[in-house]
Amino acid sequence: MKGLESINCCVIIPTFNNDKTLGRVIQDVLKYTDENRIIVVNDGATDTTGQVLEQYNAGLTIIKNNINRGKGYSLRKAFSKAIELGFQNAITMDSDGQHFASDIPNFIVAAMENKGALIMGSRNMGQDGIPAKSSFGNKFSNFWFKIETGISLPDTQTGYRLYPLDEIDKLKLFTNKFELEIEVIVKLAWKNVPLVPIPVDVFYAQEGRVSHFRPIKDFARISMLNTYLVTLTVLYYFHKRVLGKILKKGLWTIIKEETIKPTESNFMKASSIGFGIFMGIVPIWGFQMLIGIPLSVVFRMNKVLFIAAANISIPPLIPLIILISYLFGGVFVENETDISSISEISIETIHLNFVQYTLGAFVFAVVAGLVSYVFALVLFHKFRK
Repeated sequence: MKGLESINCCVIIPTFNNDKTLGRVIQDVLKYTDENRIIVVNDGATDTTGQVLEQYNAGLTIIKNNINRGKGYSLRKAFSKAIELGFQNAITMDSDGQHFASDIPNFIVAAMENKGALIMGSRNMGQDGIPAKSSFGNKFSNFWFKIETGISLPDTQTGYRLYPLDEIDKLKLFTNKFELEIEVIVKLAWKNVPLVPIPVDVFYAQEGRVSHFRPIKDFARISMLNTYLVTLTVLYYFHKRVLGKILKKGLWTIIKEETIKPTESNFMKASSIGFGIFMGIVPIWGFQMLIGIPLSVVFRMNKVLFIAAANISIPPLIPLIILISYLFGGVFVENETDISSISEISIETIHLNFVQYTLGAFVFAVVAGLVSYVFALVLFHKFRK
């Protein structure tokens, strides 16, 4: 069996007031590596953690925070220290005893097979003893991670990971608490670093285990971080991801693949097209994609078909869309200014007939979206095997 030296890896253990379990965790890790590959961060502990660590002072790398700064802050300090010491990879483990050092060889194998990847130790969240709040929190985190990156992972909240330090060194991380573990995987995914999940064992029910996760405060911090990350996704990273995929495969190839994708129903594909047409016409110019893309993700629509349909509002078609919107609005609003051709459309005429245009555009968007949905559904039923 190859050890941690084969991938130039260390083990990072952040700890705060876990003196009952810390010693046991270190002893388990020492079965798989030497003391000089272990970095412990004493995050301002007020129990006997210092005494537990005294017996290892000659070998372990010990970082001490004068006050409790948070898991994220401690991990960032440990990453910097590991890079300073010349390590290329770092495994992070919790000090409360829930992780098993016996999974370290599996991380080594996965890292050797996936060089430069972030290896995620995925827990079986359905096993006995998993707290209900942990299971819910993981599902919540997995959902937002997929929105932010387009990637599905079984366990985004695991603290048992192997980080590629070269990639970590390139990131600008700013969070200090538990939310750092979300921030770092999202930013690595945005940089196209592979994320590889592997199964790991976990044990929650042991005596002496202390959790420092504060449901209200830490959940609020994670929610604020997700709001920030989703905003960046909508404004930039989603479009970058889509454009990269288009440049790699080609637009028509992607549309064809998404059209025949067997895992989606005809209803969902037709709904994606109809919703795309609706959002392409509705009079919220400049915000159609910003609003439409998150909604298509929430309702699990086909994002490629939605975006393709929403691009009905490309510049050459905009005057025609505005004209038809005026005509639809004329059924409900009477205006002295009569617009009957594209050549009569200008900023001034839009201003003078704003109510008629806006109302008509909403009606036109609904009608066009429904017609497109029905037409697409008929075609899918007829031609899609």
